[in-house]
Amino acid sequence: MSDVQMGRELLGETAIRDKVAQLGRQISADYRGQELLVVGVLKGAVIFAADLVRQITVPVYLDFIAVSSYGKATRTSGVVRILKDLEESIAGVHVLLVEDIADTGLTLHYLRENLLARGPRSLKLCALLDKPDCRRVEVPLDYVGFQIPDQFVVGYGLDFDGRFRNLPAVHLLSREAEKK
Repeated sequence: MSDVQMGRELLGETAIRDKVAQLGRQISADYRGQELLVVGVLKGAVIFAADLVRQITVPVYLDFIAVSSYGKATRTSGVVRILKDLEESIAGVHVLLVEDIADTGLTLHYLRENLLARGPRSLKLCALLDKPDCRRVEVPLDYVGFQIPDQFVVGYGLDFDGRFRNLPAVHLLSREAEKK
């Protein structure tokens, strides 16, 4: 693992913080006078979801769902599995699904269909990062932080083989790591 390194910074701490605050204001305005269940997708979205809920001014409940589609690779396997489900029913509830990155769309499409089948009052999708160039399945993203190129990124919750989640900024993964 010693040849695995982060590459150049793509998004700095200040840009991320400012965008999360902007998203929080927009979500707060859209849900004014209502309660909202924010569902973070583990593990990658935990940092983004935590920062985002602190910027939302309407009453918020927080839950998490864990899925797997990458394993130890830099490309999705295309197979999505739920590893940890929600704690409570979402029937009749306004739900905001918060994901770290929308790339192929497979995970978000699967989660969207799964959650819609549970009868929420509404369901919207929020992704910090969007890679539209690698989309294999279209998903309606209601809130997007940044569009980025189709390159593997780490930091601010995103990882490579469990590493780099703690970085405060988003970095490209170095070429040495991408060859693995």
